[in-house]
Amino acid sequence: MSKEGLMSRIFIIFLTVCAIFTACPVWAASEGALKLRSLNDLSEFTPPEAFVNGNFVADESDPHYVFGKIKDFWKARSCPAGWFIENGEKSRIKSQQNLSGPLEYTLYLEEDCPGKVTYYVFIDHSRSNSAQWMEWRKLFHKSKAEEEYGATGSLLERSAAKGFPVDAELRFIEVGGDLISKKPENFLIDDLKMTPIYDLRKVENTDR
Repeated sequence: MSKEGLMSRIFIIFLTVCAIFTACPVWAASEGALKLRSLNDLSEFTPPEAFVNGNFVADESDPHYVFGKIKDFWKARSCPAGWFIENGEKSRIKSQQNLSGPLEYTLYLEEDCPGKVTYYVFIDHSRSNSAQWMEWRKLFHKSKAEEEYGATGSLLERSAAKGFPVDAELRFIEVGGDLISKKPENFLIDDLKMTPIYDLRKVENTDR
Protein backbone atom coordinates (compact mmCIF):
# COMPACT_ATOMS: atom_id res chain seq x y z
CA MET A 1 0.00 0.00 0.00
CA SER A 2 1.30 3.47 -0.87
CA LYS A 3 2.01 6.07 1.78
CA GLU A 4 -0.92 8.18 0.52
CA GLY A 5 -3.27 5.21 0.66
CA LEU A 6 -2.16 4.34 4.18
CA MET A 7 -2.69 7.90 5.41
CA SER A 8 -6.14 8.00 3.80
CA ARG A 9 -7.09 4.76 5.51
CA ILE A 10 -5.86 6.00 8.90
CA PHE A 11 -7.85 9.22 8.47
CA ILE A 12 -11.06 7.30 7.68
CA ILE A 13 -10.55 5.08 10.73
CA PHE A 14 -10.00 8.19 12.88
CA LEU A 15 -13.22 9.80 11.68
CA THR A 16 -15.18 6.61 12.31
CA VAL A 17 -13.88 6.22 15.86
CA CYS A 18 -14.37 9.92 16.50
CA ALA A 19 -18.00 9.83 15.35
CA ILE A 20 -18.76 6.89 17.63
CA PHE A 21 -16.96 7.74 20.84
CA THR A 22 -15.98 11.39 21.15
CA ALA A 23 -16.85 14.94 20.22
CA CYS A 24 -15.11 15.45 16.90
CA PRO A 25 -13.44 18.67 15.90
CA VAL A 26 -15.72 20.97 13.98
CA TRP A 27 -14.40 21.12 10.42
CA ALA A 28 -14.58 24.39 8.46
CA ALA A 29 -17.75 25.71 10.08
CA SER A 30 -20.04 27.75 7.86
CA GLU A 31 -20.55 31.46 8.37
CA GLY A 32 -24.10 30.76 9.56
CA ALA A 33 -22.88 28.30 12.19
CA LEU A 34 -20.24 30.70 13.47
CA LYS A 35 -22.84 33.48 13.75
CA LEU A 36 -25.27 31.30 15.71
CA ARG A 37 -22.54 30.08 18.04
CA SER A 38 -21.70 33.68 18.83
CA LEU A 39 -25.35 34.67 19.35
CA ASN A 40 -25.93 31.72 21.70
CA ASP A 41 -22.54 32.12 23.46
CA LEU A 42 -21.60 28.54 22.61
CA SER A 43 -18.29 26.75 22.85
CA GLU A 44 -17.25 23.23 21.88
CA PHE A 45 -17.90 20.54 24.45
CA THR A 46 -17.17 16.86 24.92
CA PRO A 47 -20.30 15.25 26.38
CA PRO A 48 -19.94 12.51 28.99
CA GLU A 49 -19.96 8.89 27.85
CA ALA A 50 -23.05 8.19 29.97
CA PHE A 51 -24.91 10.78 27.92
CA VAL A 52 -23.86 9.74 24.41
CA ASN A 53 -24.37 6.06 25.24
CA GLY A 54 -27.77 6.69 26.79
CA ASN A 55 -31.26 6.54 25.33
CA PHE A 56 -33.39 9.67 24.97
CA VAL A 57 -36.99 10.83 24.83
CA ALA A 58 -38.21 13.84 22.87
CA ASP A 59 -40.84 15.37 25.15
CA GLU A 60 -40.35 16.50 28.73
CA SER A 61 -43.87 16.23 30.12
CA ASP A 62 -45.67 13.81 27.80
CA PRO A 63 -43.26 11.45 26.00
CA HIS A 64 -44.63 8.49 24.08
CA TYR A 65 -41.42 6.83 22.94
CA VAL A 66 -37.77 6.11 23.76
CA PHE A 67 -35.52 6.81 20.75
CA GLY A 68 -32.35 4.82 21.32
CA LYS A 69 -28.80 5.99 21.90
CA ILE A 70 -27.68 9.59 21.48
CA LYS A 71 -24.50 8.48 19.69
CA ASP A 72 -26.57 6.67 17.03
CA PHE A 73 -28.65 9.80 16.43
CA TRP A 74 -25.44 11.86 16.23
CA LYS A 75 -23.81 9.43 13.81
CA ALA A 76 -26.91 9.47 11.56
CA ARG A 77 -26.68 13.21 10.80
CA SER A 78 -26.03 13.76 7.09
CA CYS A 79 -23.91 16.92 7.58
CA PRO A 80 -20.98 17.74 9.89
CA ALA A 81 -22.21 17.62 13.48
CA GLY A 82 -20.61 18.46 16.82
CA TRP A 83 -21.47 19.24 20.42
CA PHE A 84 -21.64 22.69 22.01
CA ILE A 85 -22.61 24.17 25.34
CA GLU A 86 -23.49 27.65 26.56
CA ASN A 87 -20.52 29.14 28.40
CA GLY A 88 -22.74 29.92 31.38
CA GLU A 89 -23.77 26.26 31.61
CA LYS A 90 -20.14 25.16 31.42
CA SER A 91 -19.31 27.41 34.39
CA ARG A 92 -22.29 26.07 36.35
CA ILE A 93 -21.22 22.46 35.75
CA LYS A 94 -17.69 23.26 36.91
CA SER A 95 -18.95 24.91 40.09
CA GLN A 96 -21.13 21.89 40.96
CA GLN A 97 -18.91 19.02 39.82
CA ASN A 98 -17.92 18.10 43.39
CA LEU A 99 -21.45 18.37 44.81
CA SER A 100 -23.79 15.43 45.34
CA GLY A 101 -27.33 15.29 44.02
CA PRO A 102 -28.87 15.64 40.58
CA LEU A 103 -27.49 17.88 37.87
CA GLU A 104 -29.06 18.60 34.49
CA TYR A 105 -27.76 20.90 31.79
CA THR A 106 -28.35 21.82 28.15
CA LEU A 107 -26.24 20.58 25.23
CA TYR A 108 -26.49 21.61 21.59
CA LEU A 109 -25.89 19.16 18.76
CA GLU A 110 -25.08 21.38 15.79
CA GLU A 111 -25.68 20.03 12.28
CA ASP A 112 -24.06 22.37 9.77
CA CYS A 113 -25.61 21.76 6.34
CA PRO A 114 -25.16 24.03 3.29
CA GLY A 115 -27.55 26.94 3.75
CA LYS A 116 -29.10 25.50 6.94
CA VAL A 117 -27.80 25.13 10.48
CA THR A 118 -29.84 22.96 12.83
CA TYR A 119 -29.48 22.70 16.59
CA TYR A 120 -30.88 19.69 18.40
CA VAL A 121 -31.10 20.96 21.97
CA PHE A 122 -30.75 18.16 24.51
CA ILE A 123 -31.01 18.01 28.28
CA ASP A 124 -28.44 15.71 29.86
CA HIS A 125 -29.76 14.04 33.00
CA SER A 126 -27.40 11.07 32.94
CA ARG A 127 -26.27 11.98 36.48
CA SER A 128 -29.80 11.55 37.86
CA ASN A 129 -31.68 8.38 38.73
CA SER A 130 -35.48 8.23 38.52
CA ALA A 131 -36.03 9.72 41.98
CA GLN A 132 -33.51 12.49 41.34
CA TRP A 133 -35.18 13.25 38.00
CA MET A 134 -38.30 14.25 39.94
CA GLU A 135 -36.25 15.97 42.64
CA TRP A 136 -34.71 18.23 39.97
CA ARG A 137 -38.15 19.25 38.69
CA LYS A 138 -39.34 20.05 42.18
CA LEU A 139 -36.54 22.62 42.41
CA PHE A 140 -38.21 24.62 39.64
CA HIS A 141 -41.89 23.63 39.71
CA LYS A 142 -42.28 23.25 43.50
CA SER A 143 -45.60 21.71 44.54
CA LYS A 144 -46.81 21.45 40.93
CA ALA A 145 -44.00 19.07 39.92
CA GLU A 146 -45.78 15.89 41.01
CA GLU A 147 -48.96 16.88 39.18
CA GLU A 148 -47.14 17.89 35.98
CA TYR A 149 -44.42 15.22 35.86
CA GLY A 150 -45.53 12.41 38.15
CA ALA A 151 -47.02 10.30 35.37
CA THR A 152 -43.95 10.80 33.18
CA GLY A 153 -41.66 9.85 36.04
CA SER A 154 -43.60 6.60 36.46
CA LEU A 155 -43.30 5.86 32.74
CA LEU A 156 -39.55 6.40 32.81
CA GLU A 157 -39.13 4.21 35.89
CA ARG A 158 -41.09 1.42 34.22
CA SER A 159 -39.09 1.83 31.02
CA ALA A 160 -35.82 1.51 32.95
CA ALA A 161 -37.12 -1.62 34.68
CA LYS A 162 -37.85 -3.11 31.25
CA GLY A 163 -34.27 -2.48 30.11
CA PHE A 164 -34.77 0.90 28.40
CA PRO A 165 -33.36 3.54 30.78
CA VAL A 166 -33.45 7.16 29.64
CA ASP A 167 -30.52 9.53 30.20
CA ALA A 168 -31.48 12.51 28.05
CA GLU A 169 -34.27 14.48 26.48
CA LEU A 170 -34.46 16.29 23.16
CA ARG A 171 -36.31 19.41 24.23
CA PHE A 172 -36.05 21.80 21.26
CA ILE A 173 -35.06 21.86 17.61
CA GLU A 174 -33.83 25.11 16.07
CA VAL A 175 -33.35 25.70 12.36
CA GLY A 176 -31.49 28.85 11.38
CA GLY A 177 -31.91 30.21 14.90
CA ASP A 178 -35.68 29.72 15.01
CA LEU A 179 -37.55 27.07 16.99
CA ILE A 180 -39.60 24.73 14.85
CA SER A 181 -43.31 24.63 15.66
CA LYS A 182 -43.63 20.84 15.53
CA LYS A 183 -43.05 18.82 18.69
CA PRO A 184 -39.58 17.23 18.61
CA GLU A 185 -41.08 13.76 19.03
CA ASN A 186 -43.27 14.24 15.97
CA PHE A 187 -40.41 15.78 13.99
CA LEU A 188 -38.19 12.76 14.61
CA ILE A 189 -40.88 10.33 13.44
CA ASP A 190 -42.48 12.34 10.61
CA ASP A 191 -39.55 14.29 9.17
CA LEU A 192 -36.47 12.25 10.06
CA LYS A 193 -38.32 8.92 9.73
CA MET A 194 -36.86 7.63 12.97
CA THR A 195 -38.16 4.44 14.53
CA PRO A 196 -38.37 4.47 18.35
CA ILE A 197 -37.01 1.51 20.27
CA TYR A 198 -39.65 1.46 23.01
CA ASP A 199 -43.30 2.50 23.37
CA LEU A 200 -43.81 4.03 26.82
CA ARG A 201 -47.61 3.79 26.69
CA LYS A 202 -47.86 0.23 25.42
CA VAL A 203 -44.92 -0.81 27.62
CA GLU A 204 -43.27 -2.77 24.84
CA ASN A 205 -40.29 -2.92 22.56
CA THR A 206 -41.29 -1.42 19.20
CA ASP A 207 -39.25 -4.08 17.35
CA ARG A 208 -41.83 -6.68 18.24
